[in-house]
This record gives sequence, C-alpha cells and structure tokens, in this order.
Amino acid sequence: MKTMRTAIFMAVALSTIVAVAETDAQKSFDKLKSLTGSWQGKNTNGQPVQVSFRVTSGGSALMSEIQGNEDMITMFHLDGDRLLLTHYCGAGNQPRMKATASPDGKTITFDFVDATNLASPHIGHMHRVIFSFPDADHHTEEWIFLQDGKEARERFELQRQKPM
Repeated sequence: MKTMRTAIFMAVALSTIVAVAETDAQKSFDKLKSLTGSWQGKNTNGQPVQVSFRVTSGGSALMSEIQGNEDMITMFHLDGDRLLLTHYCGAGNQPRMKATASPDGKTITFDFVDATNLASPHIGHMHRVIFSFPDADHHTEEWIFLQDGKEARERFELQRQKPM
C-alpha cells in the first residue's frame, strides 16, 4: 500500500512539474501572441506599412497580415516542441521556418525549413525573419528574401496602434 501511495504521489508531482514547465517554443509563441492588434510603421525605404495580428483556431494559431503593395499572410503555430511559421508570399510560394529565441527572449529568429511551390532553392523566397521586441508597444520585423544566393532585406519598424 505504501508503494502504491508513493507511486501516485510521484505521478502527481511529475505531472505538475511537466504542466508548469513551459517550452521555449511555447514562450516564443506567447510572446508573438502578445502582438495581437494593429501596428503601423515604416519599411526600409521609409514608406508606411501596416501589420495586424490575430489569434485564431482556438488559440492554436496566430495570423499576421502585412498590408501594402502585396498583402501577405503569415501563420504561426506550435508543432510539438517547436514553433513554426508558414509565410504566404507575394512570390507565390509558401516557406516554412522554425523559431529560435534569444536567451533574453527579446528576439525570435525564424530560419527556413522547406517550402511549397518552390521548384528549386534558387527561386526567390523568404528565407529568414527576425522579430525584435524592445518594449510592449514597439517591435521590428526583418524579412530576408533569398534568390540565387543573394539576400535582399526588408525591415519594418512598428508601433502598436492604441484603440481610440
């Protein structure tokens, strides 16, 4: 009987520890979810850009919409112990990238994993994106497009839009 009580206690304690321990992917996903709302700013060339974030699918996905010349959608979601994004690009392909967070949690970098509608890795596609969080009302997005081994960068400096 004592062995049974010990086993039950250990199982309850272990499940509590597992429930409390949050993965790096979950922490990064929660950080991205904190972007929910509307954002305005400027791109690399000083032109205005608008980005919106919305949690969807019962909290299991986050949708980002970049509004401008070519409206683009990016979906973020957890896949086990990793955080992925799929970017629905104006280039007509859909790169998937995996997240890595900086130790201080102020930067999340997504690196290319694979893509649909990408016949060759030499075809232009988004290859990396870096989200930086200086504070709750500002963030930057640096999108890196790769074609034939050459990078083109687009940086958005964004500020949260407060409801009126």
